Amino acid sequence: MSITVNALERKNQGKGASRRLRKEEKVPGIIYGGTNAPQMISLNIHEITHLLEDENTFTSVLDLMVGKSKESVVLKDLQRHPSKNTVIHADFLRVDAKHALITMTPLHFIGMDENEALRLGNMLNQFVVSVEISCLPQDLPHGINVDVTNLAIGDHLTLTNLVLPKGVVITSLQHEDVEAHDQTVCSVSEPKVIVEEEEESLESGDSEAEGEEGQSDEGSEDSKDGDDKE
Repeated sequence: MSITVNALERKNQGKGASRRLRKEEKVPGIIYGGTNAPQMISLNIHEITHLLEDENTFTSVLDLMVGKSKESVVLKDLQRHPSKNTVIHADFLRVDAKHALITMTPLHFIGMDENEALRLGNMLNQFVVSVEISCLPQDLPHGINVDVTNLAIGDHLTLTNLVLPKGVVITSLQHEDVEAHDQTVCSVSEPKVIVEEEEESLESGDSEAEGEEGQSDEGSEDSKDGDDKE
Protein backbone atom coordinates (compact mmCIF):
# COMPACT_ATOMS: atom_id res chain seq x y z
CA MET A 1 0.00 0.00 0.00
CA SER A 2 1.46 3.34 -1.07
CA ILE A 3 1.62 6.35 1.24
CA THR A 4 0.44 9.64 -0.22
CA VAL A 5 1.62 13.04 0.97
CA ASN A 6 -0.26 16.14 -0.19
CA ALA A 7 1.59 19.42 -0.72
CA LEU A 8 1.26 22.81 -2.35
CA GLU A 9 3.90 24.68 -4.32
CA ARG A 10 5.18 27.80 -2.60
CA LYS A 11 6.90 30.78 -4.16
CA ASN A 12 8.08 32.76 -1.15
CA GLN A 13 11.07 31.66 0.88
CA GLY A 14 13.09 32.94 3.79
CA LYS A 15 12.54 33.09 7.55
CA GLY A 16 9.67 35.56 7.32
CA ALA A 17 7.77 33.47 4.79
CA SER A 18 8.37 30.31 6.83
CA ARG A 19 7.04 31.99 9.98
CA ARG A 20 3.89 33.05 8.16
CA LEU A 21 3.37 29.51 6.90
CA ARG A 22 3.69 28.08 10.40
CA LYS A 23 1.11 30.56 11.69
CA GLU A 24 -1.21 29.15 9.03
CA GLU A 25 -0.49 25.64 10.38
CA LYS A 26 1.66 24.73 7.39
CA VAL A 27 5.16 23.32 7.21
CA PRO A 28 7.70 24.51 4.63
CA GLY A 29 9.54 21.83 2.69
CA ILE A 30 11.62 21.14 -0.38
CA ILE A 31 11.88 18.44 -3.05
CA TYR A 32 15.31 17.94 -4.62
CA GLY A 33 17.38 15.39 -6.51
CA GLY A 34 17.06 13.86 -9.95
CA THR A 35 17.23 15.93 -13.10
CA ASN A 36 14.59 18.52 -12.12
CA ALA A 37 15.31 21.70 -10.21
CA PRO A 38 14.54 21.82 -6.46
CA GLN A 39 10.90 22.70 -5.74
CA MET A 40 9.65 24.61 -2.69
CA ILE A 41 6.50 23.19 -1.12
CA SER A 42 4.28 23.52 1.93
CA LEU A 43 2.49 20.77 3.85
CA ASN A 44 -0.42 20.71 6.26
CA ILE A 45 1.00 20.38 9.79
CA HIS A 46 -1.79 18.04 10.95
CA GLU A 47 -1.48 15.73 7.94
CA ILE A 48 2.30 15.42 8.10
CA THR A 49 2.21 14.89 11.89
CA HIS A 50 -0.31 12.09 11.43
CA LEU A 51 1.77 10.47 8.68
CA LEU A 52 4.88 10.52 10.86
CA GLU A 53 3.11 8.44 13.49
CA ASP A 54 3.49 5.53 11.06
CA GLU A 55 7.15 4.42 11.07
CA ASN A 56 6.71 3.10 7.52
CA THR A 57 6.63 6.74 6.36
CA PHE A 58 10.36 6.91 7.09
CA THR A 59 11.19 3.76 5.13
CA SER A 60 8.88 3.90 2.12
CA VAL A 61 8.84 5.44 -1.32
CA LEU A 62 6.13 8.09 -0.95
CA ASP A 63 3.72 9.48 -3.53
CA LEU A 64 4.12 13.22 -3.06
CA MET A 65 1.24 15.09 -4.72
CA VAL A 66 1.98 18.71 -5.54
CA GLY A 67 -1.30 19.87 -6.98
CA LYS A 68 -2.01 17.33 -9.72
CA SER A 69 1.64 16.40 -10.19
CA LYS A 70 2.99 13.25 -8.49
CA GLU A 71 6.61 12.73 -7.45
CA SER A 72 8.14 9.52 -6.10
CA VAL A 73 10.22 10.55 -3.10
CA VAL A 74 11.68 9.40 0.20
CA LEU A 75 11.68 11.49 3.36
CA LYS A 76 15.32 12.51 3.63
CA ASP A 77 15.37 14.89 6.59
CA LEU A 78 13.13 16.49 9.22
CA GLN A 79 13.73 19.54 11.33
CA ARG A 80 11.83 19.85 14.60
CA HIS A 81 11.29 22.68 17.05
CA PRO A 82 13.87 22.23 19.86
CA SER A 83 11.35 22.46 22.69
CA LYS A 84 7.92 21.77 21.14
CA ASN A 85 9.21 18.86 18.97
CA THR A 86 6.83 19.92 16.19
CA VAL A 87 7.96 19.60 12.56
CA ILE A 88 9.24 22.90 11.18
CA HIS A 89 10.77 21.75 7.86
CA ALA A 90 10.79 18.62 5.68
CA ASP A 91 13.19 17.53 2.94
CA PHE A 92 12.14 15.02 0.27
CA LEU A 93 14.51 13.32 -2.16
CA ARG A 94 13.30 12.32 -5.64
CA VAL A 95 13.87 8.69 -6.54
CA ASP A 96 14.24 6.99 -9.89
CA ALA A 97 12.95 3.43 -10.24
CA LYS A 98 16.03 2.55 -12.31
CA HIS A 99 18.65 4.04 -9.99
CA ALA A 100 19.72 2.86 -6.54
CA LEU A 101 19.05 5.17 -3.63
CA ILE A 102 21.05 5.49 -0.43
CA THR A 103 19.16 5.87 2.83
CA MET A 104 19.06 4.78 6.48
CA THR A 105 16.95 1.87 7.64
CA PRO A 106 16.31 0.63 11.21
CA LEU A 107 17.40 -2.70 12.66
CA HIS A 108 14.60 -4.76 14.23
CA PHE A 109 15.86 -7.13 16.92
CA ILE A 110 13.71 -10.26 16.95
CA GLY A 111 13.77 -13.48 18.98
CA MET A 112 14.48 -11.83 22.34
CA ASP A 113 11.53 -13.56 24.04
CA GLU A 114 12.72 -16.96 22.77
CA ASN A 115 16.39 -16.47 23.69
CA GLU A 116 17.25 -18.75 26.63
CA ALA A 117 20.16 -16.61 27.87
CA LEU A 118 18.00 -13.47 27.94
CA ARG A 119 15.16 -15.31 29.67
CA LEU A 120 17.62 -16.15 32.46
CA GLY A 121 18.29 -12.44 33.04
CA ASN A 122 21.30 -11.78 30.83
CA MET A 123 21.63 -8.64 28.71
CA LEU A 124 21.34 -7.93 24.99
CA ASN A 125 23.71 -5.07 24.18
CA GLN A 126 22.59 -3.19 21.04
CA PHE A 127 25.49 -1.24 19.54
CA VAL A 128 23.94 -0.42 16.12
CA VAL A 129 20.24 0.41 15.71
CA SER A 130 20.21 1.61 12.08
CA VAL A 131 22.40 1.22 9.00
CA GLU A 132 22.91 3.01 5.71
CA ILE A 133 21.81 0.89 2.77
CA SER A 134 21.74 1.09 -1.01
CA CYS A 135 19.00 -0.48 -3.15
CA LEU A 136 16.53 0.18 -5.93
CA PRO A 137 13.35 1.95 -4.76
CA GLN A 138 11.28 -1.19 -5.35
CA ASP A 139 13.56 -3.14 -2.95
CA LEU A 140 13.48 -0.57 -0.12
CA PRO A 141 12.80 -2.49 3.12
CA HIS A 142 10.96 -1.16 6.18
CA GLY A 143 13.87 -2.44 8.24
CA ILE A 144 16.33 -5.29 8.62
CA ASN A 145 15.61 -8.11 11.05
CA VAL A 146 18.38 -9.15 13.46
CA ASP A 147 17.55 -12.63 14.81
CA VAL A 148 19.06 -13.09 18.29
CA THR A 149 17.15 -16.28 19.16
CA ASN A 150 20.18 -18.55 19.36
CA LEU A 151 22.77 -16.19 20.85
CA ALA A 152 24.42 -17.45 24.05
CA ILE A 153 26.44 -15.50 26.63
CA GLY A 154 29.55 -14.14 24.89
CA ASP A 155 28.08 -14.45 21.40
CA HIS A 156 27.78 -11.45 19.10
CA LEU A 157 26.59 -10.51 15.62
CA THR A 158 28.33 -8.16 13.19
CA LEU A 159 27.13 -6.39 10.05
CA THR A 160 28.34 -9.26 7.88
CA ASN A 161 26.15 -11.67 9.90
CA LEU A 162 22.94 -9.83 8.99
CA VAL A 163 20.54 -11.47 6.56
CA LEU A 164 19.71 -8.72 4.07
CA PRO A 165 16.57 -8.50 1.93
CA LYS A 166 17.05 -9.21 -1.76
CA GLY A 167 18.68 -6.33 -3.64
CA VAL A 168 19.85 -4.54 -0.46
CA VAL A 169 23.49 -3.87 0.44
CA ILE A 170 25.04 -2.13 3.44
CA THR A 171 27.10 0.75 2.08
CA SER A 172 29.88 0.52 4.68
CA LEU A 173 30.58 -3.06 3.59
CA GLN A 174 31.21 -2.06 -0.01
CA HIS A 175 34.79 -0.98 0.80
CA GLU A 176 37.67 -3.25 -0.15
CA ASP A 177 38.64 -3.78 3.48
CA VAL A 178 35.37 -5.26 4.72
CA GLU A 179 36.77 -6.37 8.08
CA ALA A 180 37.74 -2.80 8.98
CA HIS A 181 34.13 -1.67 8.52
CA ASP A 182 32.42 -4.74 9.99
CA GLN A 183 30.88 -3.30 13.18
CA THR A 184 29.51 -5.34 16.07
CA VAL A 185 25.73 -5.00 16.01
CA CYS A 186 24.83 -6.71 19.27
CA SER A 187 26.11 -9.11 21.92
CA VAL A 188 24.83 -11.08 24.90
CA SER A 189 26.53 -10.62 28.25
CA GLU A 190 25.93 -11.24 31.93
CA PRO A 191 24.19 -8.40 33.79
CA LYS A 192 26.57 -5.91 35.37
CA VAL A 193 26.47 -5.96 39.15
CA ILE A 194 27.69 -2.78 40.79
CA VAL A 195 29.68 -4.16 43.72
CA GLU A 196 32.81 -2.00 43.73
CA GLU A 197 30.89 1.21 44.41
CA GLU A 198 29.07 -0.41 47.32
CA GLU A 199 32.37 -1.67 48.79
CA GLU A 200 33.98 1.75 48.35
CA SER A 201 30.98 3.34 50.02
CA LEU A 202 31.25 0.93 52.97
CA GLU A 203 35.02 1.49 53.24
CA SER A 204 34.50 5.24 53.10
CA GLY A 205 31.89 4.99 55.83
CA ASP A 206 34.23 2.91 58.02
CA SER A 207 37.06 5.40 57.50
CA GLU A 208 34.84 8.31 58.47
CA ALA A 209 33.65 6.43 61.56
CA GLU A 210 37.25 5.68 62.59
CA GLY A 211 38.16 9.32 62.05
CA GLU A 212 35.32 10.47 64.22
CA GLU A 213 36.31 8.00 66.97
CA GLY A 214 39.91 9.20 66.80
CA GLN A 215 38.82 12.83 67.06
CA SER A 216 36.56 11.93 69.98
CA ASP A 217 39.43 10.18 71.83
CA GLU A 218 41.78 13.10 71.20
CA GLY A 219 39.18 15.49 72.51
CA SER A 220 38.80 13.43 75.68
CA GLU A 221 42.55 13.39 76.24
CA ASP A 222 42.77 17.17 75.72
CA SER A 223 39.95 17.60 78.19
CA LYS A 224 41.74 15.44 80.72
CA ASP A 225 44.97 17.38 80.24
CA GLY A 226 43.09 20.59 80.79
CA ASP A 227 41.58 19.29 83.99
CA ASP A 228 44.99 18.18 85.24
CA LYS A 229 46.45 21.65 84.56
CA GLU A 230 43.73 23.26 86.50
